[in-house]
Amino acid sequence: MSDAIRTIGFIGLGHMGGPMAANLVKAGHRVLGHDIVPELLAAAVDAGVAAPGSATATAAAADVVITMLPAGRQVLGLYADEGLLAAARPGTLFVDCSTIDVADARAAHAAAVAAGMRALDAPVSGGVVGAEAATLTFMAGGGAAEFAEAEPLLAAMGKKAVHCGGEGAGQAAKICNNMILGISMIAVSEAFVLGESLGLSHQALFDVASTASGQCWALTSNCPVPGPVPGSPANRDYRPGFAAPLMAKDLGLAARAARAGGVHTELGLRAAELYADFAADSGATEDFSGIIRAIRDASQKGGDQA
Repeated sequence: MSDAIRTIGFIGLGHMGGPMAANLVKAGHRVLGHDIVPELLAAAVDAGVAAPGSATATAAAADVVITMLPAGRQVLGLYADEGLLAAARPGTLFVDCSTIDVADARAAHAAAVAAGMRALDAPVSGGVVGAEAATLTFMAGGGAAEFAEAEPLLAAMGKKAVHCGGEGAGQAAKICNNMILGISMIAVSEAFVLGESLGLSHQALFDVASTASGQCWALTSNCPVPGPVPGSPANRDYRPGFAAPLMAKDLGLAARAARAGGVHTELGLRAAELYADFAADSGATEDFSGIIRAIRDASQKGGDQA
């Protein structure tokens, strides 16, 4: 499709969905939205989103329906049990930007097609900052025609969209990417804690590693210690950012997929365990880079690292 103005239904207006819907408004689209949390819906309305009053009313009036929800069961439940697919006009494109299990993404795609709709899974990377700044990366799975139709909308909400393959491929790319990220953040955090024990300043380690073979996004963009990267959550007492419970969720999805496929991912499985423990304890409201504090605390207690 062209980049002509469309009517977009956006369901799920939380920390990610709210800014994404607002950026579609800024791009000139008519955006209808719904969220079960009144405060989130009110904030979206303040940003120019219209509120038809229900998820089904939102879908019924939309050319494209975007969902941003916490889990696969909610996506599948909304599609079928709550009547979203039944309410939409035949041929409506459903774009799910949630991060969910690959199997759930494929089931959602199948349900949409069976109902006479078209579907794309398009999870995102970039966190709340990226959602607000419209610099997200979208990883899309589905047909080429569906991706081409959604691409102008994705461009209004992000800086890059990659068509990764058929249904579920976007989710596959997302969990693989975040497995890399989770492992990287643990490695960077352990290196800084080791450096502290050896009398190395944070800045010195950063200056070396950021221009040497240790360079990675977890270090140069989301550095887990305050100072070297002023915009990192470490300088805001680890306020997310990308919350630790979300990293724990994504690594759990990756671990489940690895086990199901018989893939040996020793570091990925261990990272999933570490983040699950961190998110259930002190990291419940922190950025995922806050895991450095758990590593430091464990080191000071003389126990197992993290």
